Amino acid sequence: MAQNFQRAIEKQVKEIAKGYERAARRNPIRVPIQTEATTGGVAHGHHDGAESNPVLARVLMWLDGRAQQHPGVFVDVTDFVEELQLHDEDPAVLVYELEQRDWARVVRAMGGPPAVLLSDAGRSEIQRLKRLRQNRAARLRYTMDAFHRWLFDTAGDQKPINPMLFLATPVSYFAGSEITGTELHEALAHLSEHKLIEHIGTEAPTVAITPQGVSCALAGGSVQDHVNQPRPGTTYNTYLPNAKGVIIGEQQNFTQNNNDGVDPTLFVQLAGYVGQVSPTLGLSDEDRVELERVAQDLHTEATSGNPEPGRLRQFATQLKDKLLAGATTMAATQGIQMAEQALAALMQ
Repeated sequence: MAQNFQRAIEKQVKEIAKGYERAARRNPIRVPIQTEATTGGVAHGHHDGAESNPVLARVLMWLDGRAQQHPGVFVDVTDFVEELQLHDEDPAVLVYELEQRDWARVVRAMGGPPAVLLSDAGRSEIQRLKRLRQNRAARLRYTMDAFHRWLFDTAGDQKPINPMLFLATPVSYFAGSEITGTELHEALAHLSEHKLIEHIGTEAPTVAITPQGVSCALAGGSVQDHVNQPRPGTTYNTYLPNAKGVIIGEQQNFTQNNNDGVDPTLFVQLAGYVGQVSPTLGLSDEDRVELERVAQDLHTEATSGNPEPGRLRQFATQLKDKLLAGATTMAATQGIQMAEQALAALMQ
């Protein structure tokens, strides 16, 4: 009798697992191409943080509230979906994602929905989200990206739309907290400044995505990636000064006399570009400082009276290797290409 009962349980567990697998295929886990989290103003790479999935972050915050009211009690995530009227969300998939990330313990009873309880990892993630939601720069970056993606999905044919409608969508939350109207207006101003959207002169305020905004969306990166892409004739500046106190940058027609016949223009451009975009690459604080140090060394050598080809090659190669090892953004890819071009020039 006991064996029959055990087999019945195992059969039901297998059926439940199959159901979750089917649900996961219909609603795959959403992992961002790039996200930036911070614990104190320092950008770090968090490729699987809850802030990349607004609904999942809200589930964690909801579970945190339930845990404070009823410590140690397993709860049904279906209640979350019903309370917040997120009827397009599948509670089974939310439970699956929580379990996969080890943010919750799950109990599955025969004939009933699974119940969850926050794990230690889940509580740690909640604390990280609470710190992250206080970071103004991270909130603005998220708001720009989320609105831009929503606008492309909703009115990608460049039809005007009321931007305030965004605030009624599930994605208008960052790290579990609601995006405010003030934050949205600030994001709109930045998107407009970079010509990704345009304001339409209608009776009710509306915006439309521009052809450049469509290109940005199709590229698949973040708004910041698009903004940081170098344009022809662009001058790159950074806060790193050279030995003469001059800000690192590139002048489009930079020339320098030296005995080895080396044109340092590409190396000055590379150093200035890396110094400018380093805060956006999602590197740890230690890696970012080291990257900027090498960029400073490259700029110092390139702007010296007689730059040595060997040292230019050494520093440019170090920059390329560090970008390959630690960064995955479009801005990093551009830096790698610039390093390759500079190194190739030495061979000519």
